[in-house]
Amino acid sequence: MVEKLFWQDPYLTELETSIRTVDGDSVTLDQTIFFAISGGQESDHGSIGGFEVLEASNQGRQIVYQLPPAHGLQPGDRVRVRIDWDRRYRLMRNHFAAELILELIYRALPGIEKIGAHIAVDKARIDFAWAANLSAQFPGLIAEASRLIEQDLPIISAYADEQQQRRYWALEGFARVPCGGTHLKSTGEVGSISLKRKNIGNGKERVEIYTNPNDNA
Repeated sequence: MVEKLFWQDPYLTELETSIRTVDGDSVTLDQTIFFAISGGQESDHGSIGGFEVLEASNQGRQIVYQLPPAHGLQPGDRVRVRIDWDRRYRLMRNHFAAELILELIYRALPGIEKIGAHIAVDKARIDFAWAANLSAQFPGLIAEASRLIEQDLPIISAYADEQQQRRYWALEGFARVPCGGTHLKSTGEVGSISLKRKNIGNGKERVEIYTNPNDNA
């Protein structure tokens, strides 16, 4: 099983490690900082041994990276892994903005059901099974989220069960939530938040969450 250093330090942008296995265009690593899509958070972009990673996927507790054909890498080769830090940081900020909004929606609307989520570089989205227009909730959600962000609270990210690779994030006195994504050090890094509402079908609502790309640049 690969050692997932993106959980230990999500701010690492480069790593020297070894190729563990090679299967055609797919490789695995002894250690990695390269996150693969999970829980709605998109994969990192970057390279392994100078070759662009075309796809990163979780296969059980292993992460498999697809490289261009004829990469020539062999098990045991030492390689440098690099990630696109600007992309990773935008994803982390949008991710935690969405986490805050989701928890606040749960508190404001008991019984609401999340039915989907996606974290991208330009925005995050959360889909709900809910019959009413959610935009009426936005002023209160933004005010409460902004209060937590302005306090610049430390974000705890740790194992709930290391053997089973189960992780969580927590804000002391606010929430503890299962999550295997990459997380910021503190809420202040999120910056300002804006929300948009979309109706995506009968009885379904979508909330889009945006952070300002110029904050913390």
